[in-house]
Amino acid sequence: MGFLYYGATERFEFDDRVLTHLRTVILAKLNLQESTVFTWALAGKQHSLWLHPAVQLRFEFGSEETPEINPAWVEQMLALASSPGGLRLTEEPQPPEE
Repeated sequence: MGFLYYGATERFEFDDRVLTHLRTVILAKLNLQESTVFTWALAGKQHSLWLHPAVQLRFEFGSEETPEINPAWVEQMLALASSPGGLRLTEEPQPPEE
């Protein structure tokens, strides 16, 4: 398990695999100087954060190993992040069967 630190005091826990994909998508948006809202549900509550290049973010992982990136999941989340509703945490799509 890892953490997404938002601003000076907020901390949110995510599985390392999820956090790796979130980091990829969030940094892609911020690298382009683009803002978006990030929404997810946890323990029966909905959370939303405004992601902007000026907001301090930090990613902390529970392991030194970086999980393999699922390009389909990154593409799906990038599309959401560029939509009016913003980035939403979705279930990881399964790779296509060969």
